[in-house]
Amino acid sequence: MKIQTEEVIKKLSPMERKILPFLKTGFESIISKSGLDEISILRALKFLENKDLIKLKVEKSKIVYLGINGIYYKKNHLPERNLLILLEKNNFLLLEEAKKLSSLSDNEFKVSLGVLKSKALIELKNGKIILNANKTELSKKTLEEQLIDSLPLKEKELSLELKFAFENLKKRKDIIEIKEETGISFELTELGKNVAEAKIDTNLVEELTPDLIKNWTKEKKFRHYDIHAPVPSIYGGKKHFVNQSIEYAKDIWLELGFKEMTGDLTVSGFWNFDALFTAQDHPVREMQDTFFIKDLEANLPSKDIVEDIKNAHEVGISGSKGWGYKWSENEAKKVLLRTHTTILSAQVLAKLRNLKGKTGKYFAVGKCFRNETLDWSHGFEFNQTEGIVIDKDANFRNLLGYLKEFFTKMGFSDVKFVPSYFPYTEPSVEIYAFHKERKIWLEIGGAGIFRPEVVIPLLGEYVPVLAWGPGFDRIIMDYYKIKDLRELYENDIKKLREKKIWIK
Repeated sequence: MKIQTEEVIKKLSPMERKILPFLKTGFESIISKSGLDEISILRALKFLENKDLIKLKVEKSKIVYLGINGIYYKKNHLPERNLLILLEKNNFLLLEEAKKLSSLSDNEFKVSLGVLKSKALIELKNGKIILNANKTELSKKTLEEQLIDSLPLKEKELSLELKFAFENLKKRKDIIEIKEETGISFELTELGKNVAEAKIDTNLVEELTPDLIKNWTKEKKFRHYDIHAPVPSIYGGKKHFVNQSIEYAKDIWLELGFKEMTGDLTVSGFWNFDALFTAQDHPVREMQDTFFIKDLEANLPSKDIVEDIKNAHEVGISGSKGWGYKWSENEAKKVLLRTHTTILSAQVLAKLRNLKGKTGKYFAVGKCFRNETLDWSHGFEFNQTEGIVIDKDANFRNLLGYLKEFFTKMGFSDVKFVPSYFPYTEPSVEIYAFHKERKIWLEIGGAGIFRPEVVIPLLGEYVPVLAWGPGFDRIIMDYYKIKDLRELYENDIKKLREKKIWIK
């Protein structure tokens, strides 16, 4: 034990050495005698606990204090006591007269009547307040007054009677307030007792300086450093993990020769629905699914595009029959939060309408919004990655190749495609990736080739357009092992610090 004690003493930091002589006298004594601030003392105590010299106890307690009104009432009586004093002189008073003479506010007067009536100290009759209490009852302090006089107190130390008064006063404004405070206590271990009683050398060298080297003597000794002592974690600055993953996806598309598409979060119903051959009476356009912006109206694109879209809906195009209804320009002008990033693809096609070389590869990663009920798997905002390839020689095999390449680079080595249906692509596929840990195929998005009803009105002619728009948040959740979608946006600083860097 002696050797262990000596070894521990050699490792004590200056802060630990300062508080060591006062350990036997308690925490308050350390604060008053050590000359250290409270934070430094807590740090030193934690160091001593790590060296097994003390057992630290941290207790959180709820303390009941007087609020602003409580402090005033302690000096000037509770409102109900002031009303009792007034009634003691008169035995009974008219309500209006009592209110005027008491100088109480409307709220204080009403509360006082309720409190005194509940305690059977007064009676209200024929517009009068009649005193029912005798002198003994009047001279005795109420439970509420007793509580005010005894504060501050720990909530758990309140007697049953004072707890009743506590609940009553909690309902009234700013009379009492509750604060959570942390109490610190500790006890010395056997090793700690030996170290506290030992002679401590306070002249140990903490750091080597040029002056110290020049004036070095054999008597000087270095303090031993404890390389096993825990140190605070250091968190370097980094981007939000969602932004990291988005930038990674963007880099993949750029490496594959794609150009980025950008656009506004608020768009017209024309771009969000009509341009993508979504009928104006389709349920997806209703308020239950879409966030519409009230009292706003958007401008529509050129007349030739609008007319072609209208014809596609009303009578059809390229052999189709359309939707067979009267298309409304006013419905198309409604402004909303975009429900998908596919509107960017539609806008790019429209920009290429009057160009000779109608080819290109474009992508986007961006936010979308839908009117969903918020829970662990649904949110009213989400990220989507969008892409199109416009080329007269593009085919379905090219589409599958682009998707496989992207998702492989995103970390999904096993990808498969299943035939499916989507409103504005034909043929269409759903994309599945094999989840190695869960041993299941996970749906991660949809894709297809734009229908002629989408391409021709926007581009002016039919050219094959490969298109995809899978949700991106599920990919992020899978990588970071997140089970609740809301964690992507809650910004818990502790969780954000602990999140790993996006590396694939």
